[in-house]
Amino acid sequence: MAISMTPAAADRVKSFLSNRGKGIGLRLGLKTSGCSGMVYVIEFVDELNDDDEVYEVADVKIIIDAKSFIYLQGIELDFVKEGLNEGFQFNNPNAKGECGCGESFTV
Repeated sequence: MAISMTPAAADRVKSFLSNRGKGIGLRLGLKTSGCSGMVYVIEFVDELNDDDEVYEVADVKIIIDAKSFIYLQGIELDFVKEGLNEGFQFNNPNAKGECGCGESFTV
């Protein structure tokens, strides 16, 4: 399964990187936290780590470490606006459940 990104998410990431003025791409990862077990980590990447895999998606480099890829394989990154709120949304086919607030998930 591949990593994918909606056009809205790709445009937003490109805009962030352009405004930032530097960066290789965007890191998607996971950390243990929250009431369901795992939360998504999203950050800019200026330098690659030895265990990073780079995926080119919609002209954006997505960087994922090997440990996180197991849980992120097949994920779609979206950017949504709902009223005054906006942000990235993760559509992860590996997630078996989410906490009530939607901040963490379990596999």
